[in-house]
Amino acid sequence: MVTISPGFADPVLSAQSSFRAIMEAMARPGTIGALTEPVSAPLPFSRAAAIVALTLCDQDTPLWLDARLASPDIAYWLRFHTGAPIVGEPQRAAFAFLAEPQNAPGFDAFALGTAEYPDRSATVVLQVESLEDGPAVTLRGPGIKGQSTVRARSLPPDFTSRLAANRALFPMGVDLLLVTDNAIVALPRSVQVVGGP
Repeated sequence: MVTISPGFADPVLSAQSSFRAIMEAMARPGTIGALTEPVSAPLPFSRAAAIVALTLCDQDTPLWLDARLASPDIAYWLRFHTGAPIVGEPQRAAFAFLAEPQNAPGFDAFALGTAEYPDRSATVVLQVESLEDGPAVTLRGPGIKGQSTVRARSLPPDFTSRLAANRALFPMGVDLLLVTDNAIVALPRSVQVVGGP
């Protein structure tokens, strides 16, 4: 018999609260927000990544998991709580979850949308070790007053150039969510890299 760890204790209120927190992060790129609803997902799926999945994913949002997350327990938990199908190719995913972002495929491996339908692009959720230290990436763009500096540990070594290439595709391109266990930083495709490693 399979034991399923809990999703949201109060699915409606928790999803509403988490949705507001995620949208606030998207509206203020580079700003650290809190995702603190109690959720028990199978490890190594982080609590914040699980909150994103429970809040934004359903039967119409195919998910892709990197090698570290592609376990039967995590896939079953996601299907049970969200109804979302798990796909084997990143290009087919509406949401991608990665526990080893330093080994992430190029962003062009994911759905980038089209000029006519830019909303058909993927949201890529990167579980990082920290949102308070690591190489500094300085950004500007909509929702950022002046400039914003993001520090995250365990990102790909070429992360800055990936962000710049992603911005060059605008209005196409992926949206990024960096998450720890209880925090989130959003980097929508509209952000522009000012400086970084």
